[in-house]
Amino acid sequence: ARKDLDQNHSEGLPVMINMSVRSRLFIGVLLTAAVVAGCAHKDDSGPADLALKGGAVYTVDGARSWAQAVAIRDGHIVFVGLDMDLESYIGPDTRVVDLKGRMLMPAFQDAHIHPISAGVEASSCDLNGLDTVDQYVAAIKKYADAHPDEAWITGGGWLMSAFGPGALASRKLIDAIVPDRPVLLWSTDGHTTWANSKALELAGITDKTPDPADGRIDRDSQGVAIGSLQEGASSLVSAVMPATTDAQLQKGLRYSVKLLNGYGITAIQDASVDEPDLKAYKAVDASGELSLRVVTSILWEHDKGLAQIADIERLRAEYTTGHVVAGTVKIFMDGVMENYTATMLEPYLIPGNVRGIPMEDPERLKEIVTRLDADGFQVHFHAIGDAAIRQALDAIEASRKANGDLGHRHHLAHLELIDPADIPRFRELGAVANFQPLWAFADPYITKLTIPFIGPQRSNWLYPIGSVLRSGGMVAFGSDWSVSSPNPMEEIEVAVTRMGPLGETKTPFLPDERIGLPEAIAAFTINAAYVNRLDKQTGSVEVGKLADLVVLDRNLFAIPPTEISDAKVLVTLFEGKVVNGDLGAL
Repeated sequence: ARKDLDQNHSEGLPVMINMSVRSRLFIGVLLTAAVVAGCAHKDDSGPADLALKGGAVYTVDGARSWAQAVAIRDGHIVFVGLDMDLESYIGPDTRVVDLKGRMLMPAFQDAHIHPISAGVEASSCDLNGLDTVDQYVAAIKKYADAHPDEAWITGGGWLMSAFGPGALASRKLIDAIVPDRPVLLWSTDGHTTWANSKALELAGITDKTPDPADGRIDRDSQGVAIGSLQEGASSLVSAVMPATTDAQLQKGLRYSVKLLNGYGITAIQDASVDEPDLKAYKAVDASGELSLRVVTSILWEHDKGLAQIADIERLRAEYTTGHVVAGTVKIFMDGVMENYTATMLEPYLIPGNVRGIPMEDPERLKEIVTRLDADGFQVHFHAIGDAAIRQALDAIEASRKANGDLGHRHHLAHLELIDPADIPRFRELGAVANFQPLWAFADPYITKLTIPFIGPQRSNWLYPIGSVLRSGGMVAFGSDWSVSSPNPMEEIEVAVTRMGPLGETKTPFLPDERIGLPEAIAAFTINAAYVNRLDKQTGSVEVGKLADLVVLDRNLFAIPPTEISDAKVLVTLFEGKVVNGDLGAL
């Protein structure tokens, strides 16, 4: 398997992967640079503010070419080419930095992420990074003891796999340590909450409370509510919680901006926002602290129907400013497979002919998407199960028949199980496949909570990234942080290897779905920029584009695929200014 990985990794690339011949690596880069930059790409209007030379510059342009040097003026790239052609851009005030052979490339873009809620969660009862129920209970007790004045204990980050099939988390575990205050904790994927008895009581949830249309109150064999709430049932409790304050939202966002810049990320699509979130973006941007380009996906509320479009239009007009564009609408199609709420063409392999919980009527969805498309909105679908994916594609098809191709770049996120008949439709409809590649290896979510409940035949189509690419579909990547790590290096490694980035697994999961390193990098740069409608401004190292760039501590093309996750971002530039790291330390 490793031999296949290395062959796939290096195919068609201009550099060697044998680390014992570093000189050959550098020569390979130079020769390629000479080909692509013999007639240097440049803007001759004056000296640069910053000149970066002596690098392995992977441009991610249309030819996937390499260069050595980049010059930046007023936040824009004015030169890409060879060191020997850089001299005319160096004036008395130009800062010149020698990259010493390090890799420079476009900054990363995350096409599906939740930075505000992730930042807020980091300062609450944060269970991320823990693995067992005992660890969760200990952490909840520690937090409760340290915060005796908090009326509600909230937070999250627990793994559904820690509780086994169905993620049936018991309220009694929390009652034993926090009996007198309400507790509500979200699972890492955001589709299940774990509540104690006090929280259920305040929400008015009893054993006789009916399940909401878009969710489920988990119960034991006697019909008693056990404390785990699936999908929309969580809102029964969250509705009676104190609202997160504007100050908390802004604090969470500032935390996330710094963290994401540290991973080399300078543009994102926030996958679900409401007006308080939009206010936080506007405030942090106005203060000059938003070193991210942000596309916000305004949450579609299923119970409000088409009447809410007027308010969504108001939000777009009021909050599109500076680095923020509020031009996307997020529609949840279904839940997740681990709790049997992702909608399926065929039933789960559990009693009851269960096919998931559909969040929107398919015929009404066609009308919704057609209206939003005509009104200039991009639509961002949450679609996990094969039925949800088909319905979302059907809605895009209906909008194109009604409106023509308006170029709004609608995209489907997650795409855990695609029916093979629907794979060619991404190319045919111009729909973007927005995968979260970190999930595409055989972790317990797949081996214990998914494959046993959908069977081996359907499991052959889990996260079919390679198949979508081979069919000609556009693939972009996102992390879904805080559901999973926002580190693009880990995600790129899994896309290339289909193995755990930290050594969790040693055998590729569905190896035919692996993709090459150039394709994985493109999915986190120029393709994500395409989804974010930023590809004319960012996403590649080309003259005229904004200087959103990263310097890495190693050349990703010169290392084994299983070491990609070890790579670090040394410097992040946003509009030519350092927002992470130190150019002087290179």
